[in-house]
Amino acid sequence: MGARDTIRTAVRHVVPPAGLTRALAVQAMVFAVGNGLFQAGSAVFFTRALGLSAAQVGLGLSVAAGVSLLGTVPLGGLTDRYGPQRVWVAGLLLDAALFATYPFVGGFVGFLAVVVALALVGTATGTARQVYSINALPAAERVTAMAYQRSLLNVGFGFGSVISGLVLAVDTMAAYRGMVWFIAAVFLVTAVFVRRLPRLPEVTRPVEPMSRFAVLRDRPFMTVSLLSGLLTAHQTLYLTVLPLWIITHTDAPKILIAGLVLFNTILIVLLQVRASRGADTAPGAARASRRGALLIALFCVVVPVSGATRGTLTVVVLVAAATLLIVAELVESAGTWGLSATLPPAAQRGAYVGALGLGTQVQFLIAPAGLTALGVTTGGWGWYPAAAIFTLVGLALVPAVARAERTPRLGDAVPPTPERVTPVP
Repeated sequence: MGARDTIRTAVRHVVPPAGLTRALAVQAMVFAVGNGLFQAGSAVFFTRALGLSAAQVGLGLSVAAGVSLLGTVPLGGLTDRYGPQRVWVAGLLLDAALFATYPFVGGFVGFLAVVVALALVGTATGTARQVYSINALPAAERVTAMAYQRSLLNVGFGFGSVISGLVLAVDTMAAYRGMVWFIAAVFLVTAVFVRRLPRLPEVTRPVEPMSRFAVLRDRPFMTVSLLSGLLTAHQTLYLTVLPLWIITHTDAPKILIAGLVLFNTILIVLLQVRASRGADTAPGAARASRRGALLIALFCVVVPVSGATRGTLTVVVLVAAATLLIVAELVESAGTWGLSATLPPAAQRGAYVGALGLGTQVQFLIAPAGLTALGVTTGGWGWYPAAAIFTLVGLALVPAVARAERTPRLGDAVPPTPERVTPVP
């Protein structure tokens, strides 16, 4: 294969094919510009522009995360009741309105109200966006379309981070106010974009619809949710635990941390679509998640070696460990999308997709403290019990998915099967 063919292949795995898949990926990129801008600049905005202390910011974000956890399942039910596109658009409009109010927030109480509202809206919007993608695309294209969305999402995050750097360099109140108003405008543009996507036909719902918390009684599915959610700890490992390990237990230069974040973004943009192959069925998604779990476990075995090396060898070990974790993220993400596209029943998809995210929310509550304690505060030996935990989770996931697939979902007479919903022109 010549250089030209190689470039064409690489482009084909980054640029989505024309049609709905491309439209969904482009909206993801536009949305991520605003989201990435705020993620990169939020800490400084909260302390400099709003005058909050670091403790107040941390407390407010923790409260918002807890409220979001409680709202995951009932907010997912809104998508089933009102339709994913309607909830998606309404959520983006609320996001825009809330960001527009940020410069007028006075004190901790106002800040808390806005971040809690944003967390709840984000939970509802995230579920609606995913359900729309599932409902609008044929079964064979769903996971690939989500992979394209994630690839361009990272491109958008990159643009947002660059803009954030400019805002932080200017470092004036006017710049910070302009930043959040720009983000509000991005969400308004995204809402218009989503409003113009194809309308979907109504999904036939049961005569007696489930209560919003009934999905929690589906034990096989909730087992999958918990196990799959625990594997999203690769995010915590890469962005929190690994940097802490580098700073406290290795002689690697601190700039390596920023380099590894950039490395992560580049590989996701280039490889996410390829890594999603084979995850468009429940068994394939389970196997992808298992591979992700075993790669996370291997990362946990390799990374402590960097605590005993010096100089260039330390950097080599850390880059190798980071590569394992990035590949784990690529295949685990594809596995999660496959599970969300195949296991939930069409009539209750919002509630079930929301419930699938419950495991991820649990991970965000326990993983930062738990994995930091194991990997960093133990001096290194705690990485090995962590590896064992991820190995067990990965091995348990495949039979758990098989059991969930055999078990009828609540409100269904038979186990769910993939279907295609044709958009209405």
